Amino acid sequence: MSKEFLEILRVRMTSCFFVILALAIFKPFGLEVWQWQVYLHLANIFVMGVIICLISDSVMKYIVGMPVASDRGVGYIIRRNLWFQFINTPMIALMICLYRHFVLSHRVASNYFSIANYMETLLIIAFCSFAIGLYWRFKYRSKYLAIELEETLLLNEQLQKKQQAADVSQPEEPNDEKAEQQIITTQSSTPSTSSAFIHLSGTTNESLDLQVSDLLYIEAVGNYVKVFHLHGGKVRSDMLRATSKQMEDDLKAYPMIVRCHRAFIVNLQQVEQIVSKSGSMQLYMKYSHDSLPVSRSNLAQVKDVIKRL
Repeated sequence: MSKEFLEILRVRMTSCFFVILALAIFKPFGLEVWQWQVYLHLANIFVMGVIICLISDSVMKYIVGMPVASDRGVGYIIRRNLWFQFINTPMIALMICLYRHFVLSHRVASNYFSIANYMETLLIIAFCSFAIGLYWRFKYRSKYLAIELEETLLLNEQLQKKQQAADVSQPEEPNDEKAEQQIITTQSSTPSTSSAFIHLSGTTNESLDLQVSDLLYIEAVGNYVKVFHLHGGKVRSDMLRATSKQMEDDLKAYPMIVRCHRAFIVNLQQVEQIVSKSGSMQLYMKYSHDSLPVSRSNLAQVKDVIKRL
C-alpha cells in the first residue's frame, strides 16, 4: 500500500473512532439495552464506517475529480474536505440506519427504517462530522499554513523572475512620433511583448491608447470599466463605457493580463507581491499599492499563468 493510502486510512479510522466513541458515551438508538453486546455492534459500525469513508474518497477522486493533493494549496484542501463531508455524511447516516433496521430492530422496535429515523441519524452524524472537521483543521493548521506559505513564496519567486525577464527584454521608450506610428502598426497586428501599445475602446467614442507594461489593472464599475495605468510616472485612471468581458477579449493576446476576480482584470507584470491568508489570495499592485482579491473560481487560472510563463 502506498504512503498516501495509509495516511488516508489513518485519518478515516481516527475519524470513525471519534464517532464510535460518541455513540458509546451517549448510546442513542436504544443501544443501552444491548449491555456488553453494544461493543460488538459498535465495532461492526466502525468497520463499515471506515469502508464507507474509503468509498467516499474514491468518489471524490474518480467522480468529483478532487483527489488528495496537499500541493494544490490550502484552499483546495478546505474545499475538498467540505465536499467529502457533504458526500460522506449522508452515506454514513444511511449505513447506520440500515444497520439499525436489520440488526438492532428486534430488541428496539423504533429502529425500523423510516424517514424520521434517517433524519435523526443524519443530524447526529452531521454534528459528529462537524466536530471532527474542526479537530482535523486545528490539528493540521500549522501544516496547512506551511503549505500555504511555501506555495505563496514559490509563486512570488516565479512572478519576480518573469517580471525581471520582461524588464530585460523591454526595449527603450519610443519618442512621441515613433509611439504614434507603433500604435497604428500594432492595431493591425498581434501584439506579443510588454512594450507593445494597445488600443482600448468602449461602446462610445472614448478610447485609450497605452503601453502594455503601463497597464496596472481594470476594474468593472457598473456599465463602465476603470482602467488604472501609469501616465507620466504616476497612477491614473480612465473610465470607458465597456464591459470587463470586452476588455478581457481585447487583451487575451497578452498572457500576463488575466482575470483575477469578476470585477478585476490584472496585469501580473505589475503585481508587487502575492499574499495568501486562510485560503484566499490578494495581489498587491506596484505604484498604486492597491490590493486586488483573487476569487476561488479564478485562483487556479492565476496560479497556472504564473507557473507557465
